[in-house]
Amino acid sequence: MGQMEPALYGAVCAACFLGGIWICGSTGRHLGAHDHPSIVWDEIVGMQIALILVPVTGFNLLAGFLLFRFFDIVKPWPVRWVDRRMHGGIGVMMDDVLAGAMAALALYGLSFVRF
Repeated sequence: MGQMEPALYGAVCAACFLGGIWICGSTGRHLGAHDHPSIVWDEIVGMQIALILVPVTGFNLLAGFLLFRFFDIVKPWPVRWVDRRMHGGIGVMMDDVLAGAMAALALYGLSFVRF
């Protein structure tokens, strides 16, 4: 969450999510593809969410990125379910929000492990 207050960080994430519904939906319609590979706003928001529970450190940035990409690519339930059933901007955003939430929980759990 970096130097931002938790409430402000949550508000920024929520605003980016809500704006992303329109951005991703509009861009997808313009490009003629539901979740075109050039649409990356959803990944930005997913990564924000992946880091929501931990301080920003080099380790957390790298681990958060790797965990987020893992959940975004593998698409375990419920990410895969949402990816297949939700359409439009909300569908583009929600699978990455869920992947980010799963990464956030995994990263938070890792914060208790001492290496």
